[in-house]
Amino acid sequence: MAEKIKLDSVDRQILNDLQDHGRMTNVDLARNAGISAPPCLRRVRALEDAGIIKGYHADIDSDALGYSVQVFAFVGLTSQAETDLQDFETLVSTWPQVRECHMLMGETDFLLKIVAHDWDDFQKFLTSHLTPAKNVSHVKTALSIRSAKQLVGVPISQA
Repeated sequence: MAEKIKLDSVDRQILNDLQDHGRMTNVDLARNAGISAPPCLRRVRALEDAGIIKGYHADIDSDALGYSVQVFAFVGLTSQAETDLQDFETLVSTWPQVRECHMLMGETDFLLKIVAHDWDDFQKFLTSHLTPAKNVSHVKTALSIRSAKQLVGVPISQA
């Protein structure tokens, strides 16, 4: 979990720019933030050390790599004991097709975002991995038709 630190407007500008343009050079980052490059780099390192910046990644086009199916699975477990919840999360972390796993409050225990090459590939994953998994009582799925908005991170206010 990220350490709570007070962010000023320069830190917020740096975070906003890096969130939108992760490959931005330190010189451009500093220019946008209105400071010179060395203190900008120190600020970025401090934000990384505090756990506010958790990492950097490339945004990959799933279709370009043959993953044309995206499914959301609503998973109910037989037991919600903490050890059983953790065991399920550990198991899910071993499945590369599962790109996101969220524990929910309510009638569904987990929401999974799953990618597959095609519908048959998803069905195979569903029947050979997810539904027979220990402690899984039921699975409801929703096939994503299209995505109208996919933003990473969070809104960063300048206040």
